[in-house]
Amino acid sequence: ALLDDAQKRLSDSFQLLSAEALKSNNEQFLMLAKDKLESFQKEAGQDLDTRRKAIDELVAPIRESLGKVDEKLGAVEKERAGQYAALDRQLRMVTDSQEKLRGETSNLVQALRAPTVRGRWGEIQLRRVVEMAGMLDHCDFQEQTSQTTENGMQRPDLIVNLPGGKCLVVDAKVPLEAYLAATESADEEARQRHLQGHARHVHEHMKRLGEKAYWKQFENAPDMVVMFLPGEVFYSAALEQDPALIERGVQKHVVLASPTTLIALLRAVHYGWTQERLAENARRISEEGRVLYERVATLAGHFDQLGRSLGKSVDHFNRAVGSLDTRVVVSARRLKELGVSSKDSLPEGKPVEKHARALQSPEFASAPTEPSDVQDA
Repeated sequence: ALLDDAQKRLSDSFQLLSAEALKSNNEQFLMLAKDKLESFQKEAGQDLDTRRKAIDELVAPIRESLGKVDEKLGAVEKERAGQYAALDRQLRMVTDSQEKLRGETSNLVQALRAPTVRGRWGEIQLRRVVEMAGMLDHCDFQEQTSQTTENGMQRPDLIVNLPGGKCLVVDAKVPLEAYLAATESADEEARQRHLQGHARHVHEHMKRLGEKAYWKQFENAPDMVVMFLPGEVFYSAALEQDPALIERGVQKHVVLASPTTLIALLRAVHYGWTQERLAENARRISEEGRVLYERVATLAGHFDQLGRSLGKSVDHFNRAVGSLDTRVVVSARRLKELGVSSKDSLPEGKPVEKHARALQSPEFASAPTEPSDVQDA
């Protein structure tokens, strides 16, 4: 029992010592771990600060650049918003203009459906073409009314005066009914049908115009008349549907013309008038030269006659001087010798040695000259 008690006490002592040793070791370990942890945390904090500073130094330019980019983006966004607002206003203005244009176009289309309005518009376009070709001075316009000539035939819209007293007849036609219907048609088949009707209407106008035979009213007009369509689209649309339209028109003495082709034709006529003016100026210069030459020849003849007269006067003077020296002065000297007193002495008569200059031009070189017949008496 004593041994067991000793063993128990010894065991308790060992346990107590073990517990105290373990506690002491744990406390020492914790203290050491705490010190190490604090040291590590301190070093880690210093390293973190260093790294943070390094990162801040690296990121600072990027942050600055990003700030500038953000400012630029803000400015761009502000400008974009302003441009979008301006674009929106412009789009609204364009939309309003299109609406107004659509309304004006509709009004124009409705107006062009009236024959009188179409005719007047065709005349205005014809006048503009003549102005662009510079041919207003050589064209005679006639208002499209019921006015007729003495033979009861209606006058054409335009008479183009050609060089040489000739003229060319031009008449404006505006067949738009079928063409306007084609432009308003949404169905392609109906559109083609209306365009074919447009070509047919143009051909009918050409036929009626050829039957009027406008050229018979003018003596110097070629047996043809120019039919003017006041729009390239009307011209091309008709030819697209009927390519033989021009050929059939020529057979009826009618030449189909658009603004472009008529301008080319009138410019050619204008060139002819320019050449006519140059030829007329050349003729006038030739006539003036002939008159001037004749007048110069007459004046030169007068000068030649004047020179001859001066030569004859010199000859007569020299003969008088010779007579004075050989006859009169000799007798006067004899009177002096006989005692006639006089304070004046007799002058010495000298002949004139200079003669008038003769004309040297070849036109007067063959003119006869009278020889000098100075004789000493």
